[in-house]
Amino acid sequence: MARQWRGEDGFTLFEALVALALMGLIMGALASVTGQWLPNWNRGIIRAQRNEQVAVALDRLTADLSAADYVTRSDNLPLFRGSEQSVMFVRSVLGPNGRPGLEIVRISEINDRGSPVLVRMRAPFVLLQAGDPRAEQIPFADPVVLLRMPYRISFAYADLDGKWDGRWLNSGELPMSVRFDIRDVERGTVISSAARIHVESGAPRPDPTQQEPTQAQAGNGPT
Repeated sequence: MARQWRGEDGFTLFEALVALALMGLIMGALASVTGQWLPNWNRGIIRAQRNEQVAVALDRLTADLSAADYVTRSDNLPLFRGSEQSVMFVRSVLGPNGRPGLEIVRISEINDRGSPVLVRMRAPFVLLQAGDPRAEQIPFADPVVLLRMPYRISFAYADLDGKWDGRWLNSGELPMSVRFDIRDVERGTVISSAARIHVESGAPRPDPTQQEPTQAQAGNGPT
């Protein structure tokens, strides 16, 4: 009976040590190969995510600026204010749950934990006082982040003659085109330069809040 058990014995200690050594060599080789391609894999994923972020931001900017509407203030100047890092304008309410009407949109860079981010905010349309429409006067809400570092954006505005300028304030009309450049500050290169976007600059559209008294007066006339 003892001889039968001796014939069914397992690996010897030497055989187990050899197996462990071979397993260690195999695991070391796999770790070396993984360590070589894993950083490139991570960089590829990060690059793809950044490219997707830029594409989404370009689509949002294009849709918003193309829908800018000519709505005049009490001084008959359009509600449009643009600089190199921000732009504010009026457009129709966006979204399936929004009520028909107008809203004021502001796209600008703000400081988020010491880093600049491009944020889109909106506010219901309100009648503003005459003069330069300051953002502090408007209760913006619903912030949506469009771009983060390492990307920065700059806007430019073209007049009827096609001359570009980094500011558009109290000009009496909407710009014919708006251009925005997205730069990678780490590499110092321009990632995307949008094509010229035509802004609707047709006949002036008066404030909706000013139309209600006029309609009320017309209704009180003789029949």
